[in-house]
Amino acid sequence: MKPSLQVRLSQHLALTPQLQQSIRLLQLSTIELQQEIEQMLDQNPFLETEEEAAAVDSVPERPPVPEAPSERAGEVDETGFDAGDEARGIDNTEFGTLERAEWENGTEGDDFDGIRELPSSAAASAAADHDGDGETHDRSAAAPSLQEHLRGQLAGMRLSPEDRAAVEALIESLDGDGYLADPLEEIADRLAEHEPDAREELLERLVCALKWLQSLDPAGVGARDLSDCLCLQLGALPRSAAQAVAIVICRQHLDLLARRDMKRLLAATGADEELLREARELIVQCEPKPGRAFGQSDSRVVVPDVFVQRNSRGWRIQLNPDVMPKLRINDLYAQAVRGQRNGTGAGLNTRLQEARWFVKNIQQRFDTIVRVSQAIVDRQKSFFTHGAIAMKPLVLREIADELGLHESTISRVTTAKYMSTPFGTFELKYFFGSSLATDAGGNASSTAVRALLQQLVSAEDPKQPLSDGQLSQMLSEQGIQVARRTVAKYREALKIAPANLRRAL
Repeated sequence: MKPSLQVRLSQHLALTPQLQQSIRLLQLSTIELQQEIEQMLDQNPFLETEEEAAAVDSVPERPPVPEAPSERAGEVDETGFDAGDEARGIDNTEFGTLERAEWENGTEGDDFDGIRELPSSAAASAAADHDGDGETHDRSAAAPSLQEHLRGQLAGMRLSPEDRAAVEALIESLDGDGYLADPLEEIADRLAEHEPDAREELLERLVCALKWLQSLDPAGVGARDLSDCLCLQLGALPRSAAQAVAIVICRQHLDLLARRDMKRLLAATGADEELLREARELIVQCEPKPGRAFGQSDSRVVVPDVFVQRNSRGWRIQLNPDVMPKLRINDLYAQAVRGQRNGTGAGLNTRLQEARWFVKNIQQRFDTIVRVSQAIVDRQKSFFTHGAIAMKPLVLREIADELGLHESTISRVTTAKYMSTPFGTFELKYFFGSSLATDAGGNASSTAVRALLQQLVSAEDPKQPLSDGQLSQMLSEQGIQVARRTVAKYREALKIAPANLRRAL
């Protein structure tokens, strides 16, 4: 076969490194962007923050001092500085380490409606971490863990060293909720691994130690299960008929209480309806997880990327200045690179170009967020006046067509980006929802239907809660066609219990 040359024309999409970086930065959350910026500041010497530049510029220049021979010149004192510096007018205290500005971010516990707690400013946070002497304090020091809280109480108890060691062992065996994670037998086996003969004596000591532990604050700590935890808390209350009935329910009939089985509870306890209702109120006031207040929560406060403010022209978007990093190119280094000749600074020119691309892509990221947020506000004006019940149907394609962007770009922008509104802080994706048909021929947003469903449940009679079928019928009477299964799905998403579990005793 004779070899030959052929020319073919084809088109393909090639993403430049700059475009790849722009796409990647666009989909990062605020905390991830902070980490990316910190990494870039460490790797690229041409990139700096405006705070660093201001700190360098604020260093006062000393007038030149004529050089004069000093007897101490060349001598190094105990601090490690040249003793002649003092004679030459050099102040070594000016050359400190420049601290980089930090951006705070975090996430509160997720609710279905996307509401988050608004954070305090970074300046207020920094001021709270310093006392009058300028010493920095760890915030976690003000909130001790459950184990530290229990050890503090244990230090004030008069116990023998053996009993104290046994209580310490049980404290270490507690889980995050304050329950005893392992049975006493397993703890005794583990401690008496090298001394089998001492197991029985150690087990008896652990039984006594458990009573000491369960007498500590918070009430219910050291319980083996939920029933034991509730009984410990109820036992600390003043004695009454309702307390006695509540303890009986927690020990023997907790499953009936969970099912709201009023008839069987009345028969099992022998109490009347009023006494049973009082007992239930005592149980509800108990804490099922005693260690919850001391747990180190992984949830973080969410910092909104944009704010919604109302002016004479309507609702407008304003970028949160706390999340916008103030980056710049180091002019001194850039001029030094431009002054090099003969291609000696080719590698440095590449790093300089990377720094310029990074600053440009950061700015483009926030410009895109503002554009998308403003387009969302323009489509959902009624939400900012009347709340979630006035939300309109909206899909990503509508915003993409309006702004001339790809639908995937809108998806990246609305993920892990948050907007502060008069009704709380929401993820941008919250403002998008599918449409449901109405009798009037229009469409209703699924978000608005969920808000209406929440209102119906909140206004129901606790003694006769609405079933999913009844909720579906009530929505149909308002012109919104929603199947019972859809109502059940929305109810579960809103974390609303079924009708039988919402029924009051």
